[in-house]
Amino acid sequence: MNTSVNQKIEALRDKLNLYNHKYYVLNNPVVSDFEYDKEMEELMALEAAHPECFDPTSPSVRVGSDLNREFKQVPHLYPMLSLGNTYSEEEIKDFCNRIDKAVSRSVNYVCELKFDGTAISLTYENGILTKAVTRGDGQVGDDVTENVKTIKSIPLRLRGDYPQQFEIRGEIYIPHKGFEQLNKERTDIGEEPFANPRNAAAGSLKLQNSSMVARRPLECFLYQLLGDELPADTHSENLEKACSWGLRISPNMKFCESFDKIIDFVKEWDTKRKTLPFDVDGVVIKVDSLPMRDELGYTAKSPRWAIAYKYKAEEAYTRLLSVDFQVGRTGAVTPVANLEPVQLAGTTVKRASLHNADIIATLDLHYNDLVAVEKGGEIIPKITAVDVLQRPADSRRVEFIKECPECGAPLKRTEGEAAHYCPNETECPPQIKGKIEHFIGRKAMNIDGLGSETVTLLYDNGLLHNVADLYKLTVKQLLPLERLGEKSAQNIVSGIEISKTVPFARVLFALGIRFVGETVAKQLAEAMKSIENIEKATFDQLTDVDEIGDKIAGSILNYFKDEKNIEIINRLKAAGIQFEKEQSVSASDRLKGVSIVVSGVFSRSRDEIKALVEAHGGKNVSSISAKTDYVLAGENMGPAKLEKARKLGIKIISEEEFINMTGD
Repeated sequence: MNTSVNQKIEALRDKLNLYNHKYYVLNNPVVSDFEYDKEMEELMALEAAHPECFDPTSPSVRVGSDLNREFKQVPHLYPMLSLGNTYSEEEIKDFCNRIDKAVSRSVNYVCELKFDGTAISLTYENGILTKAVTRGDGQVGDDVTENVKTIKSIPLRLRGDYPQQFEIRGEIYIPHKGFEQLNKERTDIGEEPFANPRNAAAGSLKLQNSSMVARRPLECFLYQLLGDELPADTHSENLEKACSWGLRISPNMKFCESFDKIIDFVKEWDTKRKTLPFDVDGVVIKVDSLPMRDELGYTAKSPRWAIAYKYKAEEAYTRLLSVDFQVGRTGAVTPVANLEPVQLAGTTVKRASLHNADIIATLDLHYNDLVAVEKGGEIIPKITAVDVLQRPADSRRVEFIKECPECGAPLKRTEGEAAHYCPNETECPPQIKGKIEHFIGRKAMNIDGLGSETVTLLYDNGLLHNVADLYKLTVKQLLPLERLGEKSAQNIVSGIEISKTVPFARVLFALGIRFVGETVAKQLAEAMKSIENIEKATFDQLTDVDEIGDKIAGSILNYFKDEKNIEIINRLKAAGIQFEKEQSVSASDRLKGVSIVVSGVFSRSRDEIKALVEAHGGKNVSSISAKTDYVLAGENMGPAKLEKARKLGIKIISEEEFINMTGD
């Protein structure tokens, strides 16, 4: 091993770990995203070239793996109990009185914000994160270590004078900004948005593919240290020490010597929590002394030395005036309630999403009902209840529409899905404009000079009916339109021309096939190489591609059954759009004509391994058959695949043997 290369790798790891700590723990970024990404790419390239330098705590593991894993059930060393809840000052006073009576001496408390996310327990051994487990039933939880390693606010390696082994617990959450972006991405590809950040965080943590978890905006605060060799006898001192090891502790924790101080903290944060960039639904009050905690003990369900005060969700009652039914780009129809304006959480609320027909039916909603409105996660107004006693005698039930409000087409609802859809993709105005806006977007064709207002202007003037019409536009056609001068018109036409160089994966994403987001489009382009191959692919061939399940495969097949979609693709081809993946230059032909199934966990990522197969002229196949030449078997390869390979007499090779074959 070259010493200088090893030093370079370690130096990059140290720098990237420092950047992560500054940004995610201290909220003090010291480099740009571009510089961070550049150094991460350099590290990953060096690690790929030198697998002998593999380190499970390298910051490169944060990108996740494309390997699907089933979660193992792991018993908790210390039961992971829930807290008793209280909703009034009187109940907090009763809690403090019980503590005073039980210990008969002065008691100090620590007040912390109660984060609205999903609980996690982390185990560190010799300063290394070795295990991350969900709450589960309190006795046993799911091992989600590989997923948690992708969360940048959780250190993989500690610094300082930490105990040899300890456990620390906390809450994984999604901040408001990340939640809004995540839901936008979901609705853009026709998926149902998450109801709130808590559900999104819990769902993300249980994804089977850690590379998908890495793309979710998860963060973490830690609040409870457990172990046999803790540095101090008080909770507050232990968290202070944990912070010095690089762990992210909430900065909004307060030492309180009395009931009055606790109430001051509770009242202060009832207002201030609304300014935070994440959800807080209460305050946790804990006895600070660990010996006192041992003395107080536990009930069957919760500790006697802690309690959670829950803030009442701010709500207001107002009248339901009407319901609009909005059609999105993918044809999903969303009901939106129009309300008498009401003040809620510092803003005036006039509208609230009703999500789908099931929500309307569950609420038994009638026009002119007096409805309770909350801000779910302090972000999205929602109707939570109806005061039926105030319902006018002549009120009319809200019925979900049966026809598209924009084009009149009969709505459809797929079994097992909550949303209704307008199937008239190529004739429904909001779908047409939405598809064009998606097509020109920054992550798709990235056409400068065009925005939603300009798209509407061009559509209303009969110049755009689908995305292929963009490539017929001329400056002469644009000049007579309102708000478009010669420079604006020229910028639009130039931007359209430049978009012809956009690579195939982004073109595929730009087409707006339902459920085909940015990541799926990349996987599909990599596996299929061309639009012709995708069009001809069978259901089984599609589901063989990483991250493509039955629902996405079915959507792709339906898209290519529509002659109007084929016509648009043919027109885009004629315009010069890239519908083939650029072929990389082969490193050699050592694997020419060789079919290889890659399965299991390797020192390099599976994407790198597969890229090497193709670089040397080989072919990656996803399933074992008599035509398979080799099975490249990594750790944890499924026993069924191994057995099938042996029965068919297919040679099974290790990663080391594969590297020897390719010379890499």
